[in-house]
Amino acid sequence: MSAPRYAVRVAEDLTDREACFAVRKEVFVGEQGVSEGLEYDAYDAGAVHVLAVREEDGVPLGTGRLLFGEAAVAQTGAGLSVGCLGRLAVTGRARGLGVGVALVRAIEDAARVRGLAAVDLHAQTHALGFYARLGYEAYGPEYLEAGIPHQGMRRSL
Repeated sequence: MSAPRYAVRVAEDLTDREACFAVRKEVFVGEQGVSEGLEYDAYDAGAVHVLAVREEDGVPLGTGRLLFGEAAVAQTGAGLSVGCLGRLAVTGRARGLGVGVALVRAIEDAARVRGLAAVDLHAQTHALGFYARLGYEAYGPEYLEAGIPHQGMRRSL
């Protein structure tokens, strides 16, 4: 049996955004134990959300978001030319299919469209190798976010 084919798109409507939030709930709240109060924040309203869905039936497989402008500055401490990739989540049934890579590249494309020069992210430390393979470089000390060890990373676009 072949791996399912999937498509990645910018979330265009309320249905897409709800699918993004459902994936985040499954992965971050359900699997990792992050409280819903921390998972969903005021930045969601102005963020660019991307969604990966199975082509055959539209089942959501993954999501991520891009913060830009003042929202990104608040998260990264960098200038207005740096976006913030976050809330990257891939469902258990879709891991290992390349969905995470496709989501990261879609977020980077959205950053380029907005004229950003770089993308920062707060990587869970177990995912450092994944992001490093995509060209991100770690910086600063390790820290806890939602009780989970993280590391800052950046990639110039």
